[in-house]
Amino acid sequence: MAVRDILRMGDARLLRLAEKVESFATPELNALVADLSDTMRSQDGAGLAAPQIGVNLQVVVFGVERNPRYPDAEPVPFTVLLNPVLTALSEAVEEAWEGCLSLPGLRGKVPRHVHLHYAGFDQFGQPIAREVAGFHARVVQHETDHLWGILYPRRIRDLRNFGFSDVLFPERVE
Repeated sequence: MAVRDILRMGDARLLRLAEKVESFATPELNALVADLSDTMRSQDGAGLAAPQIGVNLQVVVFGVERNPRYPDAEPVPFTVLLNPVLTALSEAVEEAWEGCLSLPGLRGKVPRHVHLHYAGFDQFGQPIAREVAGFHARVVQHETDHLWGILYPRRIRDLRNFGFSDVLFPERVE
């Protein structure tokens, strides 16, 4: 429907706890999901959370087929996820590079659970429950962090692994 402006780090709205969605399949919710999807795709994002466009609701969209920002990522099916609950399925954690549309031009090495179960609802109120691993698990964790007011730099263990993409990876153009 529309490409929306993405809030950037420093905007206090990115630090709020998002509210649960109480009503499904409403015209307003359907429009929000369409705007999130259009905005994510316009920026070659792997996912986008409602708080990133200033909407304080527990709504995320994500999905990747081929993405220049994540050239080595395996495909992740397009998903609309509301009111998510995440459960780690093992203690295994892996550090990998992440970026964020709210921190344009930056990358950081972030630890995330490798195996994960997530549950929630789609925009129509239908339950979603999946067990995932790898990049799919990373994307879900990153996007749901936005719902709790967490930007990925807060998770970085060593700030030597945080910087501008063009400096960290001069051979790769974003």
